[in-house]
Amino acid sequence: MKKRTVAALQVGSEHGTAATLETILGYETAIRQSGCHLLVLPEAILGGYPKGADFGTRLGYRTPEGRDDFLKYWNEAVDIDGPEITQLCGLAKRCETAMVVGIIERGGSTLYCTALFIAEDGTIAGKHRKLMPTATERLIWGQGDGSTLPVIETPAGRVAGAICWENYMPLLRATMYGKGMDIWCAPTVDSRDIWVASMQFIAYEGRNFLVSACQYQGPPTDETHLDPTWPKDEPLIRGNSIIISPMGDILAGPLRGKEGLISAEIDLDDIIKARYDMDIAGHYARPDVFTLTVDERPRPAFKNVPDTHNDK
Repeated sequence: MKKRTVAALQVGSEHGTAATLETILGYETAIRQSGCHLLVLPEAILGGYPKGADFGTRLGYRTPEGRDDFLKYWNEAVDIDGPEITQLCGLAKRCETAMVVGIIERGGSTLYCTALFIAEDGTIAGKHRKLMPTATERLIWGQGDGSTLPVIETPAGRVAGAICWENYMPLLRATMYGKGMDIWCAPTVDSRDIWVASMQFIAYEGRNFLVSACQYQGPPTDETHLDPTWPKDEPLIRGNSIIISPMGDILAGPLRGKEGLISAEIDLDDIIKARYDMDIAGHYARPDVFTLTVDERPRPAFKNVPDTHNDK
């Protein structure tokens, strides 16, 4: 028996980075009481996910007001060596839990949607920059490269994963399965029911445990959300955080319509049992037929400029 406890914290980012950080820190007692060895937080939880914002962009032109909006968004983003991350590292250390945190990371003037891995001793263990921002996310976020595809050793097991719709990239999933991991982490803002079904499929495909943490944002209160058909009292992002077994069974959640912490006890031996009849990176791989090449080299914009891409 190799039992561990994993958890997902469902909170929102609509009130700004400082307020969101205070909300996360306010869950310290609950995190301690859960006894979790791994805690997953949503996509863009520090820095924010401004659902509905258009940053003054139409095909062929940008407005000065939109540039002002981007500056405000850039100012809400975080640096990995900044004070917000330092406080989260302190939380991880005090709670003795590894953490996977969705942040908007400043990389010079460019922003990246990043999953930050924090070890249980409060040190930075690694990061993953979202390879493919979805749809109009490409207006505000840069693309990651193959150099940030880590698998991290934690007290809960070997941890990896993907951010939001990266989970729908088959070759990315195959890459991470091939690296060998126990727990797939999926920070997201996708709160649809089909997301839950997708998470069950990915857990079952990889025969790994899966923790998906989604934001919860209440009904829109200003003009940021521009869809006039949006129901007046409908949450902008309703949650759906969930924990799933290697056989696709729901262990905790989905948590909908409110903030909160969910947790579940897992047994890593269940991974071996689940892979008895399908090991996607083992006896089911057929390397005699299929070959996957992954370029994991850093790709800085200018090779003559010192790059801090993988310093943390």
